[in-house]
Amino acid sequence: MNSETKKRIVKTINIDADKCNGCRACEVICSAFHAMPPYSSNNPARSRVRVVRDPLRDIYVPLYAGEYTESECIGRDKFIIDGKEYDECGFCRASCPSRDLFREPDSGLPLKCDLCDGEPEPLCVKWCLVGALSVTEREVEEPDESVKRTEMEIGLESLISRFGADVIADTVEQLTKKR
Repeated sequence: MNSETKKRIVKTINIDADKCNGCRACEVICSAFHAMPPYSSNNPARSRVRVVRDPLRDIYVPLYAGEYTESECIGRDKFIIDGKEYDECGFCRASCPSRDLFREPDSGLPLKCDLCDGEPEPLCVKWCLVGALSVTEREVEEPDESVKRTEMEIGLESLISRFGADVIADTVEQLTKKR
Protein backbone atom coordinates (compact mmCIF):
# COMPACT_ATOMS: atom_id res chain seq x y z
CA MET A 1 0.00 0.00 0.00
CA ASN A 2 1.18 3.51 -0.75
CA SER A 3 2.70 5.16 2.31
CA GLU A 4 1.26 8.50 1.18
CA THR A 5 -2.50 8.66 1.51
CA LYS A 6 -4.44 11.05 -0.63
CA LYS A 7 -6.46 13.66 1.16
CA ARG A 8 -9.27 15.81 -0.08
CA ILE A 9 -11.40 18.65 1.24
CA VAL A 10 -14.97 17.70 2.11
CA LYS A 11 -17.60 20.40 2.43
CA THR A 12 -20.55 19.86 4.74
CA ILE A 13 -23.75 21.87 4.89
CA ASN A 14 -24.69 22.67 8.48
CA ILE A 15 -28.35 23.20 9.30
CA ASP A 16 -29.56 25.40 12.16
CA ALA A 17 -33.28 24.57 12.22
CA ASP A 18 -33.89 27.21 14.92
CA LYS A 19 -33.07 29.92 12.34
CA CYS A 20 -35.06 28.51 9.39
CA ASN A 21 -38.25 30.50 8.72
CA GLY A 22 -39.52 28.26 5.91
CA CYS A 23 -39.04 30.77 3.07
CA ARG A 24 -37.86 27.98 0.71
CA ALA A 25 -35.36 30.24 -1.11
CA CYS A 26 -32.94 27.31 -0.87
CA GLU A 27 -35.35 25.07 -2.81
CA VAL A 28 -35.95 27.70 -5.49
CA ILE A 29 -32.27 28.46 -6.21
CA CYS A 30 -31.29 24.77 -6.13
CA SER A 31 -34.05 23.92 -8.59
CA ALA A 32 -33.07 26.76 -10.92
CA PHE A 33 -29.33 25.90 -10.77
CA HIS A 34 -30.00 22.24 -11.65
CA ALA A 35 -32.44 22.99 -14.50
CA MET A 36 -31.27 22.15 -18.02
CA PRO A 37 -29.98 24.59 -19.16
CA PRO A 38 -29.15 26.18 -15.78
CA TYR A 39 -31.60 28.85 -14.57
CA SER A 40 -34.05 28.09 -17.43
CA SER A 41 -36.86 26.90 -15.14
CA ASN A 42 -37.89 26.43 -11.53
CA ASN A 43 -39.42 23.18 -10.28
CA PRO A 44 -38.84 22.60 -6.56
CA ALA A 45 -39.52 18.87 -7.08
CA ARG A 46 -36.08 18.78 -8.73
CA SER A 47 -34.38 20.56 -5.85
CA ARG A 48 -31.68 18.75 -3.90
CA VAL A 49 -32.78 20.53 -0.73
CA ARG A 50 -36.26 20.35 0.80
CA VAL A 51 -37.81 22.11 3.75
CA VAL A 52 -39.71 19.70 5.98
CA ARG A 53 -42.29 21.69 7.87
CA ASP A 54 -44.89 21.69 10.60
CA PRO A 55 -46.59 25.06 10.02
CA LEU A 56 -48.91 24.78 13.03
CA ARG A 57 -45.94 24.72 15.37
CA ASP A 58 -43.79 26.96 13.14
CA ILE A 59 -41.04 24.33 12.79
CA TYR A 60 -39.00 24.15 9.57
CA VAL A 61 -36.06 21.82 8.89
CA PRO A 62 -34.09 22.10 5.63
CA LEU A 63 -32.74 18.73 4.44
CA TYR A 64 -30.43 18.17 1.50
CA ALA A 65 -30.29 14.99 -0.60
CA GLY A 66 -27.81 12.40 0.56
CA GLU A 67 -26.65 9.11 -0.83
CA TYR A 68 -28.89 6.67 -2.69
CA THR A 69 -29.67 3.52 -0.74
CA GLU A 70 -30.87 0.36 -2.45
CA SER A 71 -33.16 -0.73 0.37
CA GLU A 72 -35.24 0.76 3.12
CA CYS A 73 -33.59 1.22 6.46
CA ILE A 74 -34.68 -1.04 9.28
CA GLY A 75 -34.68 1.69 11.90
CA ARG A 76 -37.91 3.46 12.64
CA ASP A 77 -36.85 5.83 15.39
CA LYS A 78 -39.23 8.50 16.58
CA PHE A 79 -38.27 12.08 17.39
CA ILE A 80 -40.25 14.28 19.74
CA ILE A 81 -39.97 18.01 19.12
CA ASP A 82 -42.06 20.37 21.22
CA GLY A 83 -44.30 17.45 22.23
CA LYS A 84 -45.05 16.32 18.65
CA GLU A 85 -43.82 12.96 17.40
CA TYR A 86 -41.99 12.65 14.06
CA ASP A 87 -40.79 9.42 12.49
CA GLU A 88 -37.24 8.89 11.31
CA CYS A 89 -38.12 9.08 7.60
CA GLY A 90 -39.25 12.67 8.07
CA PHE A 91 -35.66 13.80 8.66
CA CYS A 92 -33.82 11.28 6.48
CA ARG A 93 -31.62 12.58 3.64
CA ALA A 94 -31.39 9.33 1.67
CA SER A 95 -33.11 8.56 -1.59
CA CYS A 96 -34.60 5.11 -1.01
CA PRO A 97 -37.31 2.82 -2.38
CA SER A 98 -39.79 3.72 0.38
CA ARG A 99 -40.36 7.35 -0.65
CA ASP A 100 -40.05 9.82 -3.50
CA LEU A 101 -38.64 12.81 -1.59
CA PHE A 102 -35.30 13.02 -3.39
CA ARG A 103 -36.15 11.62 -6.81
CA GLU A 104 -36.17 13.36 -10.17
CA PRO A 105 -39.91 13.70 -10.93
CA ASP A 106 -39.77 12.67 -14.61
CA SER A 107 -37.24 9.83 -14.59
CA GLY A 108 -37.45 8.62 -11.00
CA LEU A 109 -33.66 8.77 -10.72
CA PRO A 110 -32.31 9.53 -7.24
CA LEU A 111 -31.10 13.07 -6.61
CA LYS A 112 -27.99 13.86 -4.58
CA CYS A 113 -26.69 17.20 -3.40
CA ASP A 114 -23.55 18.09 -5.36
CA LEU A 115 -22.92 21.26 -3.34
CA CYS A 116 -23.50 23.25 -6.58
CA ASP A 117 -20.37 21.82 -8.17
CA GLY A 118 -18.37 24.58 -9.81
CA GLU A 119 -19.67 27.33 -7.54
CA PRO A 120 -17.51 28.75 -4.72
CA GLU A 121 -20.19 27.83 -2.19
CA PRO A 122 -23.52 26.00 -2.38
CA LEU A 123 -26.19 28.40 -3.63
CA CYS A 124 -28.69 27.32 -0.95
CA VAL A 125 -26.21 28.59 1.66
CA LYS A 126 -25.58 31.81 -0.28
CA TRP A 127 -29.31 32.52 -0.68
CA CYS A 128 -30.30 31.66 2.92
CA LEU A 129 -30.93 35.15 4.24
CA VAL A 130 -31.51 34.04 7.85
CA GLY A 131 -28.29 32.01 8.18
CA ALA A 132 -29.96 28.64 8.75
CA LEU A 133 -27.51 27.04 6.30
CA SER A 134 -23.72 27.29 6.49
CA VAL A 135 -20.73 25.35 5.14
CA THR A 136 -17.75 23.83 6.93
CA GLU A 137 -14.72 22.19 5.33
CA ARG A 138 -12.60 19.33 6.63
CA GLU A 139 -9.78 17.22 5.25
CA VAL A 140 -10.34 13.45 4.85
CA GLU A 141 -8.44 10.53 3.37
CA GLU A 142 -9.52 9.44 -0.13
CA PRO A 143 -11.51 6.17 -0.20
CA ASP A 144 -10.42 3.28 -2.41
CA GLU A 145 -12.07 4.10 -5.75
CA SER A 146 -11.94 0.50 -6.98
CA VAL A 147 -14.96 -0.53 -4.87
CA LYS A 148 -17.02 2.64 -5.24
CA ARG A 149 -20.10 2.36 -7.46
CA THR A 150 -20.44 5.01 -10.12
CA GLU A 151 -23.40 7.34 -10.49
CA MET A 152 -23.99 5.73 -13.90
CA GLU A 153 -24.38 2.27 -12.32
CA ILE A 154 -26.74 3.57 -9.66
CA GLY A 155 -28.78 5.50 -12.23
CA LEU A 156 -29.07 2.56 -14.60
CA GLU A 157 -30.13 0.23 -11.78
CA SER A 158 -32.83 2.71 -10.80
CA LEU A 159 -34.09 2.96 -14.39
CA ILE A 160 -34.04 -0.83 -14.83
CA SER A 161 -36.00 -1.38 -11.63
CA ARG A 162 -38.58 1.18 -12.74
CA PHE A 163 -38.95 0.36 -16.46
CA GLY A 164 -37.27 -3.04 -16.94
CA ALA A 165 -34.01 -3.98 -18.66
CA ASP A 166 -35.63 -4.62 -22.05
CA VAL A 167 -37.21 -1.16 -22.22
CA ILE A 168 -33.92 0.50 -21.24
CA ALA A 169 -31.95 -1.55 -23.79
CA ASP A 170 -34.49 -0.70 -26.54
CA THR A 171 -34.34 2.99 -25.65
CA VAL A 172 -30.53 3.05 -25.71
CA GLU A 173 -30.56 1.28 -29.08
CA GLN A 174 -33.05 3.81 -30.50
CA LEU A 175 -31.01 6.73 -29.19
CA THR A 176 -27.73 5.42 -30.61
CA LYS A 177 -29.34 4.93 -34.05
CA LYS A 178 -30.38 8.62 -34.08
CA ARG A 179 -26.75 9.76 -33.82
